[in-house]
Amino acid sequence: MTFTPPEPFTTRPTLRGTFGMAASTHWTATATAQSVLERGGNAFDAAAAAAFVLHVVEPHLNGPGGDLVALVRPAGAEAPVVLMGQGPAPAGASIERFRARGLDLVPGAGGMAAAVPGAVDAWLLLVRDHGTWELADVLAYAIGYARDGHPLVAGAAATIARVAELFRDHWPSSAERWMPTGSPPAPDTLVRNPAWADVLDDLSAAGGADRIARIDAARERWMTVVLPEAARFLEQPHRHADGADHPGILDATDLASWRASFEPAVSTSFRGWDVFKAGAWSQGPALLHTLRLLEDAADLDPASPDGAHRLLEAQKLAYADRDAWFGDADGAVDVAALLADDYVAARRDLIGPTASSELRPGSPDGRTPVLPPLRTDAVVADGSTGEPTVDRSGQTRGDTCHVDVIDRWGNAVSATPSGGWLQSSPTVPSLGFCLGTRLQATWLIPGHPASLTPGRRPRTTLTPTLLTRGDEVIAIGSPGGDQQDMWQLPVLLRMIVGGYSPQQAIDAPSLHTTALIDSFWPRTWSPAGVVVEDRLSDDVVAALEARGHRVRRAGDWALGRVTAVGCGADGVLWAAANPRGAQGYAAGR
Repeated sequence: MTFTPPEPFTTRPTLRGTFGMAASTHWTATATAQSVLERGGNAFDAAAAAAFVLHVVEPHLNGPGGDLVALVRPAGAEAPVVLMGQGPAPAGASIERFRARGLDLVPGAGGMAAAVPGAVDAWLLLVRDHGTWELADVLAYAIGYARDGHPLVAGAAATIARVAELFRDHWPSSAERWMPTGSPPAPDTLVRNPAWADVLDDLSAAGGADRIARIDAARERWMTVVLPEAARFLEQPHRHADGADHPGILDATDLASWRASFEPAVSTSFRGWDVFKAGAWSQGPALLHTLRLLEDAADLDPASPDGAHRLLEAQKLAYADRDAWFGDADGAVDVAALLADDYVAARRDLIGPTASSELRPGSPDGRTPVLPPLRTDAVVADGSTGEPTVDRSGQTRGDTCHVDVIDRWGNAVSATPSGGWLQSSPTVPSLGFCLGTRLQATWLIPGHPASLTPGRRPRTTLTPTLLTRGDEVIAIGSPGGDQQDMWQLPVLLRMIVGGYSPQQAIDAPSLHTTALIDSFWPRTWSPAGVVVEDRLSDDVVAALEARGHRVRRAGDWALGRVTAVGCGADGVLWAAANPRGAQGYAAGR
């Protein structure tokens, strides 16, 4: 099957060179990463510096109180490892505690939903074990933007405007931080965060005999001094998304007992490439499962009726298994069983000529699947470009940032930081940031792999990807909550099977299914639902509707914020970035 030819025009070129490449969801972070490479740092120094800048310039999409998942491939390594920056539920966060407050879901905003923040410690671990720079040099970029100011992006300004009433009436520290004049700031307003700059200065000044000791001292200060101050602040009852006031649960003991770590990636092969993801405590294995379901298909063109239909039906099956079997609690799936040949073949046989309107999890290891109640009584947003869908209570759907870096030595990283959004919980005034709400991805029912369990990680949506084929590398990812891998998939298919250049693949029209259980409050699903960009042809949309898909058009340039970097078989490096949302950029030479 020949793919639909790519458009001759691309929104920007696929960058090519031999020195180093960076791509991210914000131009300032990309420029920061490239600056680090130019000054002799490696890809890991560059990614960490860019990530701390993302905390400052995309505060509605991530923050220091959030979390992180990354795929890290040192030069010459046979396989990448996972940088695990997803903290667990606090010891006091039991199902019974939430139920006693009349809750059947974890609120989408407020301190009760905070897991142990993992992003900052994970970035410090990456710099310690794989970077080369002093921590003070890595943090200097973010300190400068926090203290001297940066123009507020339109998405952040819109988010503040949506939650202005919440800030004024219930979260006065957030109002002081984000609305110092009493009104929401306009886009491009120069904003500063001196409290956060002071925190970073303190981490930079942590003493020690050598580089590693200084980073370890900063990690210790972060986990035992800074974060406990945030937890104490949220002990005071404050407004949550359910409309009631509750105290936070996280405490200093939870923070003292956890640190970020590295762990093995899980993988499968697809059309000659090895594809690596984080484990089933993330949604990452769903992409591996989807690729296995599609591997032998004759038509994988997302812009053809047959290809689009098969893509969507494969995703439904993969995400039904995610919703039944993924998590960090007891009963989570063995990824090897999920990807086993006989199980994949049986699941592939379920893909029929018409759209399924059922949620059909399988039994990869013979057990009966456990599903939470299916809710269809709330409007499900599509996440759009990865900017958050935020209501007045602070509940947020669709979120996150992404950064990819590859250097001249062959080090590569794909990282998706998220959480700790400015709308998550009240700002800690002395620190300049707030804690995240990742516990909303857990269930308040016993016996599910993603049930709220003290000391266990909530199942995260963060899902960066790294692929290798011999010396070739692709590091790729996107914001977008549940849609992250759904938006990466058409890009990968167009590159690997269709022969598109990276920028052609990112620019091409995208689509995704909404027939899955949303990971964010209010945890609904939309049977047979599909969201497409209008640039997908009318004929394809009509063909999907004729097969029973419930199609919603999102606009010409609406779905995904994919970025990617890589190395070709000829040793030439490349980078590409998403034009949607007018923030993502690639740089390199």
